[in-house]
Amino acid sequence: MWNKKGKGKPSPSTDSLFGHGGTPEGKVQCDTNLRIDGGFTGEIRCSGTLTIGEQGRVHASIIAADVIIAGKVFGDVTAKHSLILTSTGCLHGSAAAGRLSIMEGGILNGLVEMEEPSTPEGANGSVWTAECAANAEDDFQQDGHAS
Repeated sequence: MWNKKGKGKPSPSTDSLFGHGGTPEGKVQCDTNLRIDGGFTGEIRCSGTLTIGEQGRVHASIIAADVIIAGKVFGDVTAKHSLILTSTGCLHGSAAAGRLSIMEGGILNGLVEMEEPSTPEGANGSVWTAECAANAEDDFQQDGHAS
């Protein structure tokens, strides 16, 4: 693995795991993917994907590229790309994400903030705008249903 000059290629990223049997506390900065299957209290910053396993119980503010919650999270979550709540996932706190998916059975108690996706020029497809929402609201008030 090391060449003759003592310099080697960097090792590929390895995932980190907080397993069962303890509740670490503090700040975690992780440049790889991180999975928590036990408890954790504090603050988490993860450049990769943070996964909270079904038995995971986290009391923390979280900032990560992607977040998958299958356990319980108490705190604010910011996912730069996507936030997924599985059918066993539970989030009590605010959520900010580019994309949000909540599977049937997943629980979210808190505020949600999402970034509006940008639409490239000349792209075909419908875009729901504030004007569309206002028109739908007017239609609903006049007819009792949206058109």
